[in-house]
Order: sequence, then C-alpha cells, then structure tokens
Amino acid sequence: METIRSRNNNEIRRQFEITLERYMQELEQMSDDQLSYKPSEVEWSVGQMYQHLIQSALKMHLANALTCISADEETGTKTDHGKTEAGEAVFAQASFPPIRIHVPASPEYTPLQSDGRESIIQGLSVVREEMRRMEVLLKGTTRKSTLPHPRFGGLNAEEWFVLVEMHYRHHFLQLERLNTAWEEREQR
Repeated sequence: METIRSRNNNEIRRQFEITLERYMQELEQMSDDQLSYKPSEVEWSVGQMYQHLIQSALKMHLANALTCISADEETGTKTDHGKTEAGEAVFAQASFPPIRIHVPASPEYTPLQSDGRESIIQGLSVVREEMRRMEVLLKGTTRKSTLPHPRFGGLNAEEWFVLVEMHYRHHFLQLERLNTAWEEREQR
C-alpha cells in the first residue's frame, strides 16, 4: 500500500500534474452549458467544482504550507497541533476515502459559478506554478510547525502540499457524478 511517506515531494508534484492534465482534458471536452449545469439546487456545477479546487489550493492548502514554512524558519514559533483520527487515516492511505463529502451551502464555502473556461485554465495554471514553487520551498524546512485543518487536525507544510494532490484526486468522484448527470439530462 502506498503511503505519503513512501513518496517524495517531486513524485507528489508530478502526480498532481498528471491529475491536473486530466482535469484540463475533461475541461476541453465540455460545452459551456455543461460547465455551468447544476443537477440540483444543492449540488455544484462542474465550473463551481473547478473554482473550489483552485481556491482551496491557493487560499487554504498552499497558503497554510507557506505559513508553516515561515514559522519553521523563525526560531521559537513552532506550533504543533496533532492530527485527528481521520487525518491519520487519510495520510496513512495517501488518499481520501471514496465517499461523498457534503458541506452545507454557505457564502464562505460554496464557490461562485466560474467566469468561463479561460478563467479556469488560468486558475489551474497558477496552481500548477504554485505547486512547483512550493516543492522548492519545502526543501530544507523542518516541517515541525503545523496549522489545523478543520477535519484532519494539525498538518505541517509538507502535508498541506500533499493535501492539494489528494484533494484534486478525490474530486474525480464528483466530476464523474456531474458528467453522468449531464449525460442523463442530454438523453431525456
């Protein structure tokens, strides 16, 4: 069984880029209508899902990794929040469980509809570049400082970096559900 510890940051970044390429290919095949289609009021569109992936990587995961790196570099500012049981399990498996995770709609969490295909492509390109930059920044850090994730507990810079790749892979389940809902709609 592959675990996070059995992969180095270069492998994680390369796997992320393979995952990202699949998202780009999926995006190329979608019409604008499919990109904005919501199967129900409580579900996101594919465009919203892409926005979620981009924003969570840039505004949470990679931002928190950078904060941890900065704290590691400043002596005496170490913060150590332990992982939850769910966090330990996810990192031991190097993957989220293959279940649907539903967070109630809220202005803070629910992503806006995308501004279109080009906006998504640009956002994914920024995430790719930030992952490459973060891989370099992680070299030589102590990885002792952590910041708490709402469900997984304290994660260090490397774990926040890894979380981007795991999170993108996990959303393939949602993409498949949304593609199926679109196909069913088109067959009616």
